[in-house]
This record gives sequence, C-alpha cells and structure tokens, in this order.
Amino acid sequence: MKITLEQAVGQLFLTCFVGRETPPEEIRSAISRGQIGGIVLFRHKNVGSLDQLRALTEELQVTARAAGQPSLIIAADQEGGQLMAIGEGTPFPGNLALGATGSEDLARRTGVALGREVAALGINVDFAPVCDVNINPNNPVVGTRSFGEDPHLVARLAAAMIQGFHQAGVAATAKHFPGHGDTATDSHHGVPVLPCREDRLAQVELPPFVSAIEAGVRLIMTAHIAVPALNHGALQPSTLSRPILRDLLRTRLGFRGVVVTDAMDMGALEQGPALAIEGLAALHAGVDLLLFNVSEPERELGYLAALQAARRGLLQSSEVFESAGKILALKEWLEEGEQPGLDVIRCPDHQALAREIAEKSVTLVRDEARRLPLDLPPSARIAVVLPRPQDLTPADTSSYLVPSLAVPLRCFCPAVDEILVSMELPETELRAVVEQVRRYDVVIVGTINATDYPGQARLVEALIENRVPVIAVALRMPYDLRKYPAAPTYLCTYSILPPSLEALAKVLCGKIAPTGKLPVSIPEV
Repeated sequence: MKITLEQAVGQLFLTCFVGRETPPEEIRSAISRGQIGGIVLFRHKNVGSLDQLRALTEELQVTARAAGQPSLIIAADQEGGQLMAIGEGTPFPGNLALGATGSEDLARRTGVALGREVAALGINVDFAPVCDVNINPNNPVVGTRSFGEDPHLVARLAAAMIQGFHQAGVAATAKHFPGHGDTATDSHHGVPVLPCREDRLAQVELPPFVSAIEAGVRLIMTAHIAVPALNHGALQPSTLSRPILRDLLRTRLGFRGVVVTDAMDMGALEQGPALAIEGLAALHAGVDLLLFNVSEPERELGYLAALQAARRGLLQSSEVFESAGKILALKEWLEEGEQPGLDVIRCPDHQALAREIAEKSVTLVRDEARRLPLDLPPSARIAVVLPRPQDLTPADTSSYLVPSLAVPLRCFCPAVDEILVSMELPETELRAVVEQVRRYDVVIVGTINATDYPGQARLVEALIENRVPVIAVALRMPYDLRKYPAAPTYLCTYSILPPSLEALAKVLCGKIAPTGKLPVSIPEV
C-alpha cells in the first residue's frame, strides 16, 4: 500500500480515549484523516461487557476501512496476574506463578489462551510478555509481572509465551527493553537509573530479549529507564536513546520488528507541550510507534510536530517511511488471523489451564511447625485474614478484586471465618484483629507486599507473640518473609486470583502437594 508522508507519520501514533459505546468524534475524525495508526484500550476507560468491547473494536476498524485507511492496531495490556485490561478474561495467575512451575509448555499454552481471548474481542496486539528479570526485591513496578530472577528461566518462558501468542494470531510485545527488573523507582513517576556495567547487562537484562527476538517477537516495548553504560554515560530514558535503540537493539541484537514506546504520559518524560519534543526525540532514537496516552489535542500536537519535523529534515523522511513500513507489514500479518467467537473467553479448557498453573505454582517455603497439611478435629475453627487489595502501581488492576480464601477452604473445613483488613493495617485495627482471632485453632494470614505495608508484618508477629498458631502466605511477592522471619509456616501463591486461592486451599488441606519452586530468592532468610 503506497502512502503519503502525512499517512506515514499517522501510522507512528497509538492513542487512547474514554468511551465504551462509540469512539468520540475527534478520534473517528483523526482515524479517517490517517493521523492514528492504532488504539490502546484500558479497563477503566473502555471495557464494559464482552459484547460491548467487541462492538467497539469493530466500529474502530470500520471507521478506518470506510475512509480508505490501513487497518488499526488495537492493543491492550492483558498480561495475566495483576494486570488484566479485560477483567472478564480467564484469571490466569500471572508470570511469577508460571516461573514457579518452570514449565515452557504452560507458558506457551497461556500465550495461546490469552491470544485467543483478546482476538475474540478484536484486540490484535497484546503488550505481553514482561521480559524483565526481577532481581531487585525493592522493585516497585515489575514484581509478579516477571517470570523470576533467573535470566535463563525468564528467557525460556518468555519465548514460549510469545510462540503461543503468535499461534493465536496475535502479536506479542516483549517489554520493557533493555530491562526494568533491577530498578527501585517506578518510571510512572520518575526516571529509574540502572547503574550496571555493560557486561552485567549482557548476562542478566538482555538474554530474555535475545530469546524473544529469536522466537520472532513482533514488537518490543521500550523502558523509560536510564542505562548510562549503554548510552555513553548519559542519564537519558532508553526510549530517547539512539545508542540503545538503533545501535544495540537494531544493529547488535538484530531486531527487525516494531519498536513501541511505553506510555508517553509517564513521569519519566516531560509532559505538557514538551511531550511533542519527547516524541520527536523518541522517533529520532529509533522508535517506530509512539504510545501517546494523552488527550486528543496533545496527540494532534505530537502528530503535527512530527510531520513538520519530517518536512524540514529534523526527522529523516526515509526513517519515517521505514517505520511506517514495519507497522504496515505487522498489520498485514495481523489480518491473516481469524477471530474466534466470544465463547472462547473463560472456556472450560482455559479455566482448567488456569487451575493447573495455580496448583503447580503454590510454593511451601518452610513448615517448621509441621502445621501442614491441616489435621484438625471437626469442631476446629479457622480464621483467614486477608488485605483488601489496591492498585500498587498504575500497571495494576488488583483493586477490582475481592479475594476470598474462606470460600474454597470451606469445601474441606466447614468452620472458616474470614476478615478483610486494610493494606496499611494501622495499630488500632491490628490490635482489634489480634483480639478477634486469638482463640481460633489456626489463623491463616495472607500478606500483599508487606515490605511496603509493614502493618501486615506486624500482625503476623503479634499473632506469633500471642502464641496463636499462624500460617503465613505471601499472596504476591515472596519477599514478605523478610519482614516476619519468625513465621514458622510460610507459603507463596504469587496471585490473589481465584484459581490461586483455590489451589492454596487444596494445599493447606492436603488435597494436593505444593510443588512450586521459588522463582526469586528471599534475601536475609
């Protein structure tokens, strides 16, 4: 398809909008004028029912076709685990749970299932899998989205998941290049700096991306992190770095697909009118596709700036057409896929797969008190204490969930009471909970990132001090044990989704064995 410079620049922009039924007129107009190459959908902005979402994506594509424009990329973050743009999708436990299984087969089958479910909704690009190696216990944004701390494990499982996505006819996206796993700052709020030497980066951060490229990944998403060792010492976000994107990713690693930015509205980049300049810098660095999650006037300003820069030679028009060509080639490949029916979503096979992952991932770290499996008289009373989840980063959808361990536990132990507590768990609430549960025969306490929410750890410690029989469970990151090292019985589920809590109930009651292996080490324990 021959396109003009104006259309070529338009292909370089992904945007978003608020609306569930009909796209706003300004978005439909921009699509018709060829100023937008694709749309990113978000749970809180666009997702209602499955029928509604499929109708919305079809209307977007019809708008492009009616205007004689190329088809649209329609993308979403459907990673599984803590980040699910489509809440009605099958609740797969997530990447760290897959890491605990170590199974390439499960990772590939998850990619197929995720791919088929988003394809049924008209989504053709999934911003998954995360290829970051989570070796920093204080990483605030990656966590359970990673397959683990072993670069080779992450590389194996990421490649398998990518193959699964492509088998389903959906383009996978390896993210966040060159690796966001060893940072202690969230790039949603600032510029993380990865101060490692290049040889360390080659051993840890880069192998999963090399594996993804070898698996034929169609897109790679950049990270807004500074890596001075790869950028002549400059503290510049990788998204804006020509040495990182052109010299390393394109030339040395040989990636020939589409380079897409992480969201350009994040705090690591300048916002307001300066965002248009950040967009130009990213395109000059080697980005093909800008994820402009901003208002339509800001998106249009970015488009007009890029168009004028190409006209005046600030951006090489040959590079603009080259990027547009990569995007159009991706769209041609996407058009070859068939759209499944909506009945594939949460189908029995996918739900069985989610259960299998959950049951093979639950990890028993220690049981010094020999409390497992539970062997209690019929009259025994069990208390479950769980935090009410909240979104810990913008890349999180946990707040949509109300977890329950009591429901699956009652299948085996009838006398189970459940208490939901706040994530922060202030002292007054903590004392009330201790008083409430101290006479139960067993208390199962779930924690979510107790490193950042120490009240949860103090609850475990207070129960131990009061000689209450406690079983502690990390429901997200295994590092929680560092904050309550005296816990005699400790398990990890890596997820608060129903399949993981159902699997935990089976482990607690001896119906299945805990076969998962820690995909990250727990320092100081």
